[in-house]
Amino acid sequence: MEISTIPLPSPSSLWTTVRSVGTFNVACSFAALWIFAKVFRALRWRLKTTQLRGPPRTSFIYGVSHDLASSQDSGEMYERWATEYGVAYMIPSVLGQTRIVLCDPRAVAHFYARETWTYVQTPLSLALLEASMGRGLLWSQGEDHRRQRKALTPAFSNAAIRKLTSVFYDSAYKAKCAWDTAIESSEDGDAVIEVQNWMSHISLDTIGIAGFSHDFGSLDGKRASVTEVFDTFGNNQQASAVNKVLRLLASVFPIITKMPTKRRNLMKKLGVTMEEISNDLLIRSRREKDLNVSGRDEEKSIIGLLIKSEGQDAELHMSKDEVVAQMKVLLIAGYETISISLTWALIELSRHADVQTCLRGELLAFGADPTYDQLKASLPYLDAVVHEILRIHPPVGEFIRIAAADDVIPLSEPVRTESGKMTDSISIGKGTLITIPGVTINRSSAIWGPDAKEFKPDRWLTEDGISGKAKEVQGHRHLLTFVDGPRTCLGKDFAITEFKTVLSVLVKNFVFEMRDGPHTQVEVARGIFPRPRVVGEDGIGVPLRVRRYE
Repeated sequence: MEISTIPLPSPSSLWTTVRSVGTFNVACSFAALWIFAKVFRALRWRLKTTQLRGPPRTSFIYGVSHDLASSQDSGEMYERWATEYGVAYMIPSVLGQTRIVLCDPRAVAHFYARETWTYVQTPLSLALLEASMGRGLLWSQGEDHRRQRKALTPAFSNAAIRKLTSVFYDSAYKAKCAWDTAIESSEDGDAVIEVQNWMSHISLDTIGIAGFSHDFGSLDGKRASVTEVFDTFGNNQQASAVNKVLRLLASVFPIITKMPTKRRNLMKKLGVTMEEISNDLLIRSRREKDLNVSGRDEEKSIIGLLIKSEGQDAELHMSKDEVVAQMKVLLIAGYETISISLTWALIELSRHADVQTCLRGELLAFGADPTYDQLKASLPYLDAVVHEILRIHPPVGEFIRIAAADDVIPLSEPVRTESGKMTDSISIGKGTLITIPGVTINRSSAIWGPDAKEFKPDRWLTEDGISGKAKEVQGHRHLLTFVDGPRTCLGKDFAITEFKTVLSVLVKNFVFEMRDGPHTQVEVARGIFPRPRVVGEDGIGVPLRVRRYE
């Protein structure tokens, strides 16, 4: 029996067929298929996802995204909507997209327990992270994230940070000496110091020495290439109307991030600069390892663990690109987030002279510079001030993720759906965008009480200072500043210890005031991360009047 075969068309015959049908018709067919797929996904999402109430769109194109992006306090907007629509609600976003916002401790705990598996980075986040920092710890997800995190964990143990405390003190005392000199040369016994730049110098030199055994020398006046790029971000605050539109549209079309805008060019320059620095540090450290210059402890340092993970026989192997990406992540995180928190601390202490006096009193009564263990357990008011800053001024205000699978999120209190029904859980369809407004939850009056917006370190010192609702928040000290779950900030203890060390040295030796009085207005400016800036100042200026404490 003969088996008939269907002859396969040749490429030329296919092209002839396309030409006979018409290129336009073929394009229309593909467009129709694309629209059908989009409609199908939209219908599936609507069937699988609980439809919640929420604010009406204020723009046909942007939903409420432009309002949030333009606001000086998006956290207050999220809280206002939570009061009106419940602890979980929907907001209209760009080009018909919808996001679910979670302001409920139980829902947020469920979310973070499943982050990096069920809830993953959005395409836009992945594009931006890869462009600036490579495929490192912040970019990776699932098993890759677990492997990379496990490889770096020993560098952030209590024992490792205990050994680094002296590095934190060295940087703080370098700044103190420079400020002493500035005050001595002043006729008035004080000096106006732009503290944000100094906090950045402290943070950069500290992460350089503590993480990579490299002194950038910024506290000594050296101009490292990385500081020039970071400063450029701070000095280019005003985005054009076109750039603002492109930023919003990029949430739907991530390819827009590849357009040569001013910020994109800065991000590209930052990535190139940090890669050059990271490669130089790696080459030097590999050479020292080959010559047996570094000791056994060096293998548990950040740079030592990264070099160790490069080995093909390493249990937690990382590629060369992954190793460089980790260094870029740690440079940005170590430089930006800690310097932002320190700057906010000096601003709040300048606004609240009573708190500053009380903190100085505790530090002076303690006497000598506290050790790592004493910083953790023996200075309750310092601990309260630090955590109150982290509560009110988290470096990152919100997180957006996308559901990689269907899920059901429980709520601690019922909400009303779009149809008017009450529900104590919400169904999440694959592809749903989820927003966790950490700054809102950190400052929510419903969670932290009526004084939630006040800078009030005393709340951390009494039994009833933290309300029962706040205790339901499952994060470090009931805060979402370091997030929670599998992606909890790996450098949390490093950051808190450096924060406490630097603040203790500065407050013990100096008195801080706002240059133009306690009611000076401070706004949030746009750098790599949002930074404080005194209204009317250029760049990210925060000038404070500083004098010696005597």
